[in-house]
Amino acid sequence: MRNAAFVTALLDALGADVVLTDPDRLASYRTDRAMFCDAGTPCAVVLARATADVSTAMRLASEHGVPVVAQGARSGLSGAANAIDDGLVIALERMNQVLEVDVDERLVVTQPGVFNADLSRAVAEHGLFYPPDPSSWEFCTIGGNLATNSGGLCCVKYGVTTDYVLALEVVLADGEVLRTGRRTVKGVAGYDLVRLFVGSEGTLGIITEATLRLRPAAHRPRTLAATFGTVHAAAEGIAAITRSSVVPNLLELMDGTSLHAVNDAYRLGFDDNVGALVLAQSDAPGVAGEEEIAAIAHHLRDAGAYDVVLAADDAEAALLLTARREVLTAFEAMGTTMVDDVCVPRSRIADLVDGVAAIAEKRGVVIGVVGHAGDGNFHPCVIFDGANPEEAERAHAAFDDVMLLGLDLGGTITGEHGIGVLKRTLLERELGPAGLRVQRAIKEALDPDGLLNPGKVL
Repeated sequence: MRNAAFVTALLDALGADVVLTDPDRLASYRTDRAMFCDAGTPCAVVLARATADVSTAMRLASEHGVPVVAQGARSGLSGAANAIDDGLVIALERMNQVLEVDVDERLVVTQPGVFNADLSRAVAEHGLFYPPDPSSWEFCTIGGNLATNSGGLCCVKYGVTTDYVLALEVVLADGEVLRTGRRTVKGVAGYDLVRLFVGSEGTLGIITEATLRLRPAAHRPRTLAATFGTVHAAAEGIAAITRSSVVPNLLELMDGTSLHAVNDAYRLGFDDNVGALVLAQSDAPGVAGEEEIAAIAHHLRDAGAYDVVLAADDAEAALLLTARREVLTAFEAMGTTMVDDVCVPRSRIADLVDGVAAIAEKRGVVIGVVGHAGDGNFHPCVIFDGANPEEAERAHAAFDDVMLLGLDLGGTITGEHGIGVLKRTLLERELGPAGLRVQRAIKEALDPDGLLNPGKVL
């Protein structure tokens, strides 16, 4: 076995209860949730229990020249957590403790292996609120959210992960532990290294602890569902809302393909002629919330909504949001999936959905469109028969076409899933030669031997 000396050193330093070498166990750590991304088989997996384990493993990897991939729940959709042949995987799933909730300072200190939903529930017990909530919040980890700078359903009003990160503990490429940031509300001493590491997809360091900003608990939201005959009409309604003074805490769009997929799975009762669904919420208090949800309903009706209905109770609202969160699972039941992640100016949403429909027709594939319409971040999902090489080729072409469409509309190739393996070839198109050169210089400064998640992002 290659890297046998390295594995022996790992076992000596950390023990067999921490270092996995069984081939069957190693195979289970090869990939994240993305499909059609290159992945290898690691020589070992370290089930880190604490920062010291990560530091030791990283130091030994540096000494032996072994590449390292950090993993959380492997729920990512870009291949960023895929293992490398004969490399090391450092799995952070055991580092799953909420270490501190400070009510006075409105912050939480957490390890990276905590699930987003579990963190949200833990702080809610103290009357506090952690807004970033990806659709996968029940099975994605805070570490993964930090690595990709995730957003979620509420980011239209509350922002994305980086807006809530006060401080980080990071293990660097040589095993040294860096603490950066602060617990204070304000602080501008030196370069903002916190924002540098957030969204770096494990290519600059491995995050082992995070101090996150919290908000007071939100008011009970009012949830609205509006149906449309076409996704274009729904997009026009969303554009009207975003042009107005209303700021919903949630504004989501599902096209006919995605709606009927979850309709079948959850028996929501939507008619076959419904071509799109808009979900919206207002968590403004009292009369302000009633006025806000009424204004949202008005804009959607003006855009041609078939029906605009307020959820009757919390259970009905939860069912609608569960269906939105589970749309990817519903897509996977239909075939092989490739999930795009483009973000466009909100004024170009209708152009995006029309363009995606044209791409689907041109390439002869099914593309379901779902996304965080309030901030222009959409996840067109190409659905196809992965066992058919010709159809798979057309699906790959459609995936690239969607990203190029997003760029042509003044947008970006990723709003929250990251670059990983899937989007490396298009990164220079978005950043330009100078931007890519600066990013590579930062990578070389922090990881001169290129051991941290090589082959990803840059």
